[in-house]
Amino acid sequence: MAVFTYQASDLFHWLTSKEDIVVLDVRNDKDFKRFQVESPYAFEMLNVSYYDFMEIEEASVARVPKGKKIRIVCAKEGSAKYVAEILDKHGFRDVGYLSGGIKTWGNLLVPKLVNPGMEYELYQFIRPGKASCSYGLITANEMMVFDPSRAVDFYVDFAKEKGCSIIKTFETHLQADYIAGSREIAARTGAEFLGNDGDFKTSKNPYTALVDGEVHTFSNGGPAVKVLFTPGHTPGSTSFIVDEKFMISGDMVFIRSIGRPDLGGKAVEWAGMLFDSMRMVRELDDDLIILPAHYIDWDEADENLIFALPFGQVKERNKSIYSIDTLDDFITFIKDNMRPQPEEYALIRLANGNMEQYDEGKEEELDLGKNECAASAYAATKAAA
Repeated sequence: MAVFTYQASDLFHWLTSKEDIVVLDVRNDKDFKRFQVESPYAFEMLNVSYYDFMEIEEASVARVPKGKKIRIVCAKEGSAKYVAEILDKHGFRDVGYLSGGIKTWGNLLVPKLVNPGMEYELYQFIRPGKASCSYGLITANEMMVFDPSRAVDFYVDFAKEKGCSIIKTFETHLQADYIAGSREIAARTGAEFLGNDGDFKTSKNPYTALVDGEVHTFSNGGPAVKVLFTPGHTPGSTSFIVDEKFMISGDMVFIRSIGRPDLGGKAVEWAGMLFDSMRMVRELDDDLIILPAHYIDWDEADENLIFALPFGQVKERNKSIYSIDTLDDFITFIKDNMRPQPEEYALIRLANGNMEQYDEGKEEELDLGKNECAASAYAATKAAA
């Protein structure tokens, strides 16, 4: 078989169908450790630098198992192609390299239908490279989106495939870990951009201010979307209750842990808001299905690889947090789990506030890498490792 290219969606399919492949990442060690391909299931991963293949070809080739399907990943594509051709020359017969490089994995969105059999469709768009989720709500020929990424073509094309117009795009908060797509979606489609004044008032975005408790509807019936202010992760953090059955919880409620309140440099002040929000939301119905904006690990997903769990089970998993009854104890928990935020978060906030504009290359650089939005001992341990 000749050397071939493959797409990020192909790689996700191979990994989640447990195909016997070897992922060979030829980036340098630093970039590899910062961000790499991950899967719900175990797979064989190698990191052998492109430069090693250039300088010590024979030794580098010897590290790659022969007779296996080799899927090569690099930063931009060219290095992976170079290595693929070397392996082909050495007799490897099933070698592919990722089209567009690692950024295409970072931008990949995988749609999952959360509510099969219901009169409307609620989709979770999983972004494996960011460990994040955005959402699409469809009824008749209209669609609302929540926390879209900068991969705007995906949302526009998805709506078109469903015969829908995007009518509203919501932000749960001013994102710090990835560049959001609501402003561009609104500009391209005419959709209404909605955000909380607590985060967006000082931005330069053309948006409509959300009101706590208000209800958003479609033109022709369908599920109601109720706004629930849940400040703490940021002052303007907002959750959305869909059809009294689902909670698009942003960075307030995660399946594991809750959102960290220190990204704005006001950990103690925002921890007070987060504590009040936690005490408020823990009184919500245990049957409410939590749909988070992020996950820490794939083990939070169900058998269909969807990140969704009844709130009662979420609270049980995180009872050490939800059982905290005093603000002082909660602040201690936050301080014990604080860790440095990535340097690029400050620049991403400027982009999402429309305060700075970056070229596509810079946006790609800023947007790459997993999120660091949860407050948990697990996250603190990972950061220290």
